[in-house]
Amino acid sequence: MTNSLTNTARLLGAGLRALLVLTLVTGVLYPLMITGIAQGLFNGKANGSGTTTDGKVVGSSLIGQPYNLPLEEDEQTPAPDLKWFQGRPQNGLGTNSVNTQYKLILSGATNRSGDDEELVQWVKDAKAAVVKVNSTAGHPVEPSEVPADAVTSSGSGLDPDISPQYADLQVHRIAERNGLPVAEVRSLVDEHTEGRTLGFMGEPRVNVLELNIALKELLARS
Repeated sequence: MTNSLTNTARLLGAGLRALLVLTLVTGVLYPLMITGIAQGLFNGKANGSGTTTDGKVVGSSLIGQPYNLPLEEDEQTPAPDLKWFQGRPQNGLGTNSVNTQYKLILSGATNRSGDDEELVQWVKDAKAAVVKVNSTAGHPVEPSEVPADAVTSSGSGLDPDISPQYADLQVHRIAERNGLPVAEVRSLVDEHTEGRTLGFMGEPRVNVLELNIALKELLARS
């Protein structure tokens, strides 16, 4: 009996030591090592790819955000603040329990088929709205000029980028609303247009947050 108890105690002691060693290695040392590597080599990505202006993080370069006016009492959805560049539609182009208008609880799109009647109507309405708000005196926008990303949300609903075509479509509105020369605003778009990754992956794009930060800085200098 004594030998049995002794063996059991030895086994328990060995198991406890193994647990402590594994906890130290896998629960402390390994996470610290990976965190150190991430902070040293991929600091921006490890910390959420934050975009900074005036010494403050104002968003992530990977997550879109709205640019809206304050919500009025009789409104359910705030109106867009048209002095800023606008991103892709934020609500899945309709009532959608998954897409949360850039609120990072869930992400997703409407998952409707291309011939869904309600989706088709949403796109038509969205296109009409884009044409209306971006048409200025002497520079009307034609429906044929509206790119797909101006009237559809992305698969995640959180896309931070728009196409150069959609950014360019907004240039005259931005210039008019802010009292800026069209050429200066278009220059901002050109400066913030990124090409395909490695020259062949993805599409050219413009990060809306970074573009609006540049616009804010331009307005401060004007």
